[in-house]
Amino acid sequence: MHEWALAEAVIATVIEESRKEGLVEVRKIKLKIGELQQIETEIFEFALNELIKVQGTLITKMKVEMDIERAIFRCRVCGNEWAFGDASKMSEEESEAIHFAPEVAHAYIRCPSCKSPDFEVLHGRGILIEYIKGR
Repeated sequence: MHEWALAEAVIATVIEESRKEGLVEVRKIKLKIGELQQIETEIFEFALNELIKVQGTLITKMKVEMDIERAIFRCRVCGNEWAFGDASKMSEEESEAIHFAPEVAHAYIRCPSCKSPDFEVLHGRGILIEYIKGR
């Protein structure tokens, strides 16, 4: 599952960065999850919690906070800005393609104003570890 692979990457990064900083225990992390990633948050959270249980003492007591960041686009042709939810309705296959590879969004999404596929993603892409708190 895509969410499990993402959870594994987050946990590996948290452990690596925490060790670099000399932490002996991670108590909390905050994640910003881009809407364009279309993560099933319940599955992702479950995966994180299961991985926390088996990764050893550094993150055993770690709590995870997640915020979803709305995906906002700007058309490079006409300058129009719009949100992902405002994009035209996509088929399940198109939505699934974007879920697994957000880079393909340009193949399926068009500017609602001028219909151009040439846009930039201003916000709401990927997963970012905003902070790691520990001692």
